[in-house]
Amino acid sequence: MKKLILTIVLISLGLAATAQTAEEYFNRGVSKRILKDYKGAIADYTKAIELDPNKIEAYNNRGLSKGTLKDFKGAISDFSKAIEIDSKYTKAYYNRGLSKDELKDYKGAIADYSKVIGINPNDAVAYYNRGISKYNLGDMRGACKDARKARDLGLDTAINLINEACK
Repeated sequence: MKKLILTIVLISLGLAATAQTAEEYFNRGVSKRILKDYKGAIADYTKAIELDPNKIEAYNNRGLSKGTLKDFKGAISDFSKAIEIDSKYTKAYYNRGLSKDELKDYKGAIADYSKVIGINPNDAVAYYNRGISKYNLGDMRGACKDARKARDLGLDTAINLINEACK
């Protein structure tokens, strides 16, 4: 009987030792993403979210992996969930804007970049990307204004948009 109890305890300890936390799945997802195993990364981020439904970075990173696989609607869903958890999480607004740009939802992208700018008025990349979305909608005046603001904030590549939109 003692042998049976000892065996059960050892098996239980072994199972406990192999159980992973949300952070461990998240970190493994990061590693898989770096290795370009996007489907594996998505699986690990999903497991991290199951273990910690408020793990905002897991939603964001899973969205990035989905976007890399051209699943922009799935990516938008993940970024939206991250925003639902923290309405000031600018990375999710920014990334959702990029996904909306890919789907040619330029008005939606502009709204997301505007949210980033509302939270961080010195985000040059958000101004630049908003300018590109405005350019794609034919709003040259708005594109030019945003490109100049991005340049003034130190984003030198904004000069390309300025040269194109501000003729």
